Amino acid sequence: MPDTRSMTGRELYLRLLTHVRPYWRQFAAGILTMVILAAAEPAIPALLKPILDGSFVEGNPDTIFWTPILLILLFVIRGLMTFSSNVIFQWVSGRLVFDLRQLMFERILTLPTSYFDASSTGNTISVLTYNVSQVTSAATRVLTVLVRDSLSLIGLIAYMFYLNWMLACMVFLVMPIIAIVVLFLSKRLRQLSKAQQSMMGDMTHALEEGTRGQKMIKVFQSEERESKRFLKMANWIRRFELKIEVAGSAHGPVIETSAALMIATLIYVGTHDTIAGELSVGGFVAFLTALGLLFNPVKRLTGVNRQLQKGIAAAESVFDLIDESPEQDHGKQTIKQAKGELIFNNVSFRYPTAKKDALTNISFTIKPGTTLALVGTSGGGKTTIASLVPRFYNPTGGTITLDGIDLQNLSLESLRCNLSYVGQESILFNDTIQANISYGKRNATLEEIRAAAEDAHALDFIEQLPEGFDTPIGEEGVRLSGGQRQRLSIARAFLKDAPVLLLDEATSALDNESERHVQAALKRLTKNRTTIMIAHRLSTIEHADRILLIKDGEILEDGSHSELLKKGGEYHNLYKNLF
Repeated sequence: MPDTRSMTGRELYLRLLTHVRPYWRQFAAGILTMVILAAAEPAIPALLKPILDGSFVEGNPDTIFWTPILLILLFVIRGLMTFSSNVIFQWVSGRLVFDLRQLMFERILTLPTSYFDASSTGNTISVLTYNVSQVTSAATRVLTVLVRDSLSLIGLIAYMFYLNWMLACMVFLVMPIIAIVVLFLSKRLRQLSKAQQSMMGDMTHALEEGTRGQKMIKVFQSEERESKRFLKMANWIRRFELKIEVAGSAHGPVIETSAALMIATLIYVGTHDTIAGELSVGGFVAFLTALGLLFNPVKRLTGVNRQLQKGIAAAESVFDLIDESPEQDHGKQTIKQAKGELIFNNVSFRYPTAKKDALTNISFTIKPGTTLALVGTSGGGKTTIASLVPRFYNPTGGTITLDGIDLQNLSLESLRCNLSYVGQESILFNDTIQANISYGKRNATLEEIRAAAEDAHALDFIEQLPEGFDTPIGEEGVRLSGGQRQRLSIARAFLKDAPVLLLDEATSALDNESERHVQAALKRLTKNRTTIMIAHRLSTIEHADRILLIKDGEILEDGSHSELLKKGGEYHNLYKNLF
């Protein structure tokens, strides 16, 4: 993947334009309207010359009749071209944003877990929602200004040279001043835009935490603290916006002052030429009109630099996300229906930023259809072991096999088709109960969904809801109790019917009544499935075929519930302290 941080602004811009290529026909039509619009600019002063010379000086009746009609037609054409170009480029801009958002979201879905461990969710959301909208101005509006106003400048300057080359040469005296202003401001604008977009990500993250954690904030009376944190970021964004406006607007007064000096000089010189007969009255007025029309394109061309730099800074963050390396999937082998034998052979693992291993030489075997429970204090490595099975992370040492095949040699699709997961936090979506249960099997029939709900001890409460399986559950299942949410997660696992099951603290957050229902559902779910169960409540894993006590990334004790109690070791002490 290319490193966008080492790319120049020009390279970033050219890469951005490649995403406009699929719509080159529409874009070309928009450019054509710009060309026509640009051609109309020098036509305005060109019509003024015969109006003045032919009407007021010569009194030509044909000129008096036709010139106003041509002037009206000219402005009608300008209006139609302006309307057409705005609509066309808005369509292209919308498609560009749509395509980039699709690319970014598809990349997010394939990113490894380590990316989300190291990245702020708010920053990622900000890139997808805010930054990408800044890109469109650079890709479309900047180009329209460049095409239209560059052609307008060329046409106007050519006409000015046609009228009087000496006066036209004087126009170029201010061009070096304008160029110096633009070059000076370009770097400043890009730096400010990049900082603003980064701060926007931080503010989005603070907003996300403030809304998601609103109950905790209220209970701990931290409203003022969160408000100050949010307002501090919002104030920085305000300051950046002001600085961008100052830097972006600075070129205007410089250009206007230069223009005033130039026009004053031209009036002085042009008046003498007119008196001397070297330039007609109509020609002189046409020259001044062309000059007046010249400065608006110049101001737009220099002003577009602000949008260009904001767009390039945004494009950098957008392409950074698109270029993130997806999960590595070099596995070629597949398993249609796994038997479920899992073997950890001297497995070690260290997180990217950690100074020591989270797991050290872990070895054990899980026979098909049996349940292995992992217990121990927090931070011992239990969740890390479970995370290695679906390859959320890859071991830094040793091997893990499923039915004798190294997980690294299995395709991710084949591996994860044979896995199911129920965690402590029920991951549910803002959709109906039916959609959440069938999440892992979209083509499931209603009868299959009902059967899964019944197996999960969820059918009773579902049927009591006003809309049954069509009941919306709200964001993260907020309209359901904790036990109900968990039973929906279990129903989803039942419906997938995978041979390997991962249970991570599936009952720890429940009350006794809810736990009783969930435990009954889990007992049915784990039957004839290879299960890795993580639990702090030792009462939930007494029925496990085998228990591993994990401490500091190593297996401290290994055996069944009764065997470990007889040993009188650390498991015995944990059990004794709890009961």
